[in-house]
Amino acid sequence: MNLFNLNSLLRGCLLISFVFIVSFQADAQGQFKALIFSKTQGFRHQSIPNAVKALKDLADTHVFSVYTTEDATIFNDKSLADYDVIVMASTTGDILSDDQKDAFMRFVQSGKGVVGIHSATDTEYNWGWYAKLIGGQFKSHPAQQTARIKVVDQNHPATYHLNKRWLWTDEWYNFKNFNEDVKVLLQVDETSYDAGSKNGKFMGMGEIHPVSWYHEYDGGRIFYTALGHVEAAYEDADFLQHLYGGIWWAAKGYPLD
Repeated sequence: MNLFNLNSLLRGCLLISFVFIVSFQADAQGQFKALIFSKTQGFRHQSIPNAVKALKDLADTHVFSVYTTEDATIFNDKSLADYDVIVMASTTGDILSDDQKDAFMRFVQSGKGVVGIHSATDTEYNWGWYAKLIGGQFKSHPAQQTARIKVVDQNHPATYHLNKRWLWTDEWYNFKNFNEDVKVLLQVDETSYDAGSKNGKFMGMGEIHPVSWYHEYDGGRIFYTALGHVEAAYEDADFLQHLYGGIWWAAKGYPLD
């Protein structure tokens, strides 16, 4: 083989290798990128490690990429630009500075997605924009127990797979400052569990008690589920599909019809 043919062969091999590497990197990145944020400044749920692992496993199964952190400095325009959806995984308390809040708002206003899991509603009580975004604020809950969930909307990726009734064990949040503009997916049936009382006052929300919803807000897409307090939730196929459906919709924004 002469030198010209050898150089041509080498260039061809290098080109094939480059194409392979680029294709591999594209496959590894997946269909969207999710930031999993689980910082807490209030109560810390024991299920957070389970949630983070489950989300990583969902990423492997459904071919998307995740980055997990509790470092709030990632909330800046440059870093957030890399992501399609932020998952607030049982966050609590005041977790963002004013500059970080502004970056979060710009992320949503740019048309991207947010997912809240369980105590994401127990977060940033003094930030009105966030309360509207996430859809409500945690008020109280009774003891953990089994209850019947009503699936009121099956036309969303988070509920496609569910029957009209779903028996589930969790910590049933009651909400205050509820955003009536959200579209409710799941309600818990208060006749199926003991909602409890405090100082002689009933603690439940009544006949309509939302526990999962979605909406579009300030340019972005938001999905929230109050489920996910107990560690075992993150091993349940129906719950994980519920969670992934919400993440996928918030990240991609495909029409529901």
